[in-house]
Amino acid sequence: MRTVLALLCLAVYCAAQQPTPCKSPEQWEGRIYRSDRSKEFAEIGKVSYDETNMRVRIIEEREIGSEKDYYDTLYLHNIRREYKFNLKTKQCNVTTLMRPFRPFGVPPFAKFLFEAEIGAAGVPGESLIAQTWDGEFEDKSRFVSTVTYPDCVPLSSGFYSNETGFVQSDFFDISLGISDPMVFIPPQECNTR
Repeated sequence: MRTVLALLCLAVYCAAQQPTPCKSPEQWEGRIYRSDRSKEFAEIGKVSYDETNMRVRIIEEREIGSEKDYYDTLYLHNIRREYKFNLKTKQCNVTTLMRPFRPFGVPPFAKFLFEAEIGAAGVPGESLIAQTWDGEFEDKSRFVSTVTYPDCVPLSSGFYSNETGFVQSDFFDISLGISDPMVFIPPQECNTR
């Protein structure tokens, strides 16, 4: 009987050690590298991210095959509108966003996969701890997110759906907050008056 009780206590203790999803910073700026090797697609750019108001702006250099283009793209999920301004041709397309806002951080329903130390383990100031989480959205699309621990700053985000395939996004040079709130105003060239 004592053995069963001891095993039960150990099981409860171990279950209590399971990490719970962290809350990522809701507003930040940084750099992004996104790729989909199956489509020979890659982009690098500056990202401004506002989870609170469901807004993302990416000024990017995009390469598909051997073609290069430069875009300023503003996603305003709060009003379901996308502004895509081609910086080479000076043309702007304004479309209705049909996809839902997906956070770059860890959704509250994510499942913990693993934790790892990135960098030189055991050398003070030369490493950080990262946690990786995954899960499935209501529409059956899948995600995997890696964030710093304990601050939950996004490092990478992978997304898979039958429509898009697998798209990997890596984040770096992140600064918390938004330095210029006007960054979420559509480009003047996209004014449809």
